Amino acid sequence: MTHIMIAGGGIAGLTAALSLHAAGFDRITVVEAAREIQPLGAGLNIMPNAVRELDALGLLGPLDECSVRTAELRYYHRGGGLISREPRGLAAGYLWPQLSIHRGDLQRVLADAVRDRLGGDAVVAGVRVDGLETSPDGRARVLLAHRDGQGRGGGASLEPDVLIGADGIRSAVRAALNPGEGEPPWNGMLVWRGVSRVPAHRAGTFMFIAGDDRQKAVVYPMTHPTGAAEGDRYVLVNWALAMPAAEIADAGRGDWNRPVPVAKFAHHYAGWEFDGVSVPEILAAADRAFEYPMVDREPLARWTHGRTTLIGDAAHAMYPIGSNGATQSIIDARALAHAMATHPDRAEALTAYETRRRPAMTELQHANRRQGPEVVINLAHERAPGGFTDIADVIPPSELAEIAARYAATGAFDPETVNAGSPYEVPQPARG
Repeated sequence: MTHIMIAGGGIAGLTAALSLHAAGFDRITVVEAAREIQPLGAGLNIMPNAVRELDALGLLGPLDECSVRTAELRYYHRGGGLISREPRGLAAGYLWPQLSIHRGDLQRVLADAVRDRLGGDAVVAGVRVDGLETSPDGRARVLLAHRDGQGRGGGASLEPDVLIGADGIRSAVRAALNPGEGEPPWNGMLVWRGVSRVPAHRAGTFMFIAGDDRQKAVVYPMTHPTGAAEGDRYVLVNWALAMPAAEIADAGRGDWNRPVPVAKFAHHYAGWEFDGVSVPEILAAADRAFEYPMVDREPLARWTHGRTTLIGDAAHAMYPIGSNGATQSIIDARALAHAMATHPDRAEALTAYETRRRPAMTELQHANRRQGPEVVINLAHERAPGGFTDIADVIPPSELAEIAARYAATGAFDPETVNAGSPYEVPQPARG
């Protein structure tokens, strides 16, 4: 039986485990550096093309219970002017919804499914990849280290038939395949993320992105209202803010996922209110915030080396624009499982997966560096820095539509493509 090792127990790694299992592979080991898989992080959006794949794995039901089906995205000028309103998910004609969800809830649903379908021993926590060597036949010898330097996995090595690097933007697997690459490049922007518990009537029912060419805010509800009485009903709201580090006192590149007080940046968003949703009010309801440098990775010329390949952020980390990070990780996982099931030779399977996915992801990385669909905010500011009465006088409707359509086509998540059905269904499970 083919032994598949997945380095990383995040969204990409867990989806890959479930997808490979659904394709008929049973001997799968997920190694995760954290001592346990915990529901951490803030919110994210899963686009309909990825929801389609999660639905095929039987997960739409449990995901619906802990998420919101986002129906509208709005773009605003920082002065309050509405740039555009776009229907999303089912409202845009997709056969699957767009889900706004806490990252921890998505990871919990995935982890529960892995344990239920693959068994409790499928995920080995507290073990990290410490390096790898590739043999002449393409197989990887994976060096493992226990997080505490002792116990299970400490100083051990394994030689799986296939190694999948799903260990994120600071991937140890990627580093071993590309020695000397160094730290992810930083564009000088800082990002703050958090979650706030907000009265339902103050949270809005839409997702919005607001700002100008230097300062942005992304806000959306990600749970349904809870509470017995109408006046006491609350929702969890996700928010993400971005500004140049040079404009923040005592700011540098910062650490990864570093907790900071909300007061460090909240005053820069005073007066930001959009159709009744107040950014200062939402920030005041947050109990903590996390700071990140806005980084990505340079596109690679290859992901696959013998029987080792990369998926998710390990393969193509991109700026947090267009709701494509987690979405494309899920698509990667399904595409890889499909290639494994339809190509008996393991090296050929990984090459087929890369051939299908890498060119599109490289283009998406470049598109996000150009601000993707959020470029409409930049255009509005450049053409009307003081605001506007009618956006059509600043950006013609045809130009707005063309920007959105071009980005959707780049990521293959336009309605026609998505509604055609999954290209990653496996007719007959492989003998894995």
